[in-house]
Amino acid sequence: MSSIELTSSQKTVLRALVDRYTQEETAVKGEAIAEEVDRNPGTIRNQMQSLKALQLVEGVPGPKGGYKPTVDAYEALDIQQLDSAAEVPVTHEGEDVTEVNVKEINLTSVHHPELCRAEVHLRGSVRDFHEGDEVVVGPTPLSKLRVAGTVDGKDDTKGILILKIDSMEAPSGEPAH
Repeated sequence: MSSIELTSSQKTVLRALVDRYTQEETAVKGEAIAEEVDRNPGTIRNQMQSLKALQLVEGVPGPKGGYKPTVDAYEALDIQQLDSAAEVPVTHEGEDVTEVNVKEINLTSVHHPELCRAEVHLRGSVRDFHEGDEVVVGPTPLSKLRVAGTVDGKDDTKGILILKIDSMEAPSGEPAH
């Protein structure tokens, strides 16, 4: 299934659908996706038709209808479907963010402290995060790692925040795994 090549626009729309569906666990209206990705509802309907043809989206008829991602949608976006993912707290500008969860943290340039960055992959939208915003991620379930920094960049399509790390802490001692 990973042989499907999606356009950037298709990835953005599909990602918004998957994130919203994961949060609400019900069909997502096209208007909600349009608002999320700042596009016209008609454009979203057209995108959904092409995503349906690729068998990445199912249409749900009726007043409570909308769209649902298929299993193939998760594969096309390289997202693992978990029955229950561990909750890793995220704080944005001092406020807890409940609509996102941390999927992965990659550290870059660790050898150069002034340039140390963390690539934080999130489940959920990064739309409300902006360059210069303060973000705290963690503690993670096993190592209790906590990363604090400022947003240095983001990739809305992939749900990634790039943080300039201000501090990183993990308790010393034996890990809990």
